[in-house]
Amino acid sequence: MLCADIGDYPIRQITARDILVPLKKMEAKGRNESALRMRSAAGQVFRYAIAIGLADNDPTFGLKDALARAPVKHRSALIDPADVGAMMRAIEGFDGQPATRLALQLLAMTALRPGELRMAEWSEIDMNKAIWIIPADRAKMRRPHMVPLAPLALSKLRELQELTGWGTYLFPSIRSSKRCMSENTLNAALRRMGYSGDEMTAHGFRATFSTLANESGLWNADAIERARAHVESNEIRRAYARGAH
Repeated sequence: MLCADIGDYPIRQITARDILVPLKKMEAKGRNESALRMRSAAGQVFRYAIAIGLADNDPTFGLKDALARAPVKHRSALIDPADVGAMMRAIEGFDGQPATRLALQLLAMTALRPGELRMAEWSEIDMNKAIWIIPADRAKMRRPHMVPLAPLALSKLRELQELTGWGTYLFPSIRSSKRCMSENTLNAALRRMGYSGDEMTAHGFRATFSTLANESGLWNADAIERARAHVESNEIRRAYARGAH
């Protein structure tokens, strides 16, 4: 859309107003996040142009507060212990692909993001040290995330190893071992078990984990957030809390 509106303009003559017009068109269609990403991408172009001497300023900087963010929609998750227990029993009895069942069980046990789990490679797992290391280039926070593995998680991984341990991915695609499991697989399995998108999602396991862990009173809230690979939001506190755990 930006190219259609301002693609023929000399880059030095493009103003913040020129860029705002197409962005507002996108925002009017309800595509708020796309508009924000487009502003960010345009800013990268202008900053590169400045670096090579083709532009004098980045007009997108002045648009930082001109676009509205879409309301945050939290992913559905079960948080009642009885409901969670029933779901875990349903997963245990899942009659689809065994690797899909194991993926859902490990998602519940590790609180990983679905993408981190789907794209996981066997080289990330150390069975002897009982640890799973998500590399920085796949972690959302762009820092390595170490996941301690409980005995039950290890037993599930050993079961999975018999199925897919010959390849690169823990959860390869059923169509090609060179690709990981589809992003739709886990949610489709939940639907197959009768859980609608308003009840539970693959990403919702993280909310389930956080809610139940916090309400149990057994663990420190900081430890729970670290288990979910969340970075300390307080700048001063983060500067001093540099340990891995």
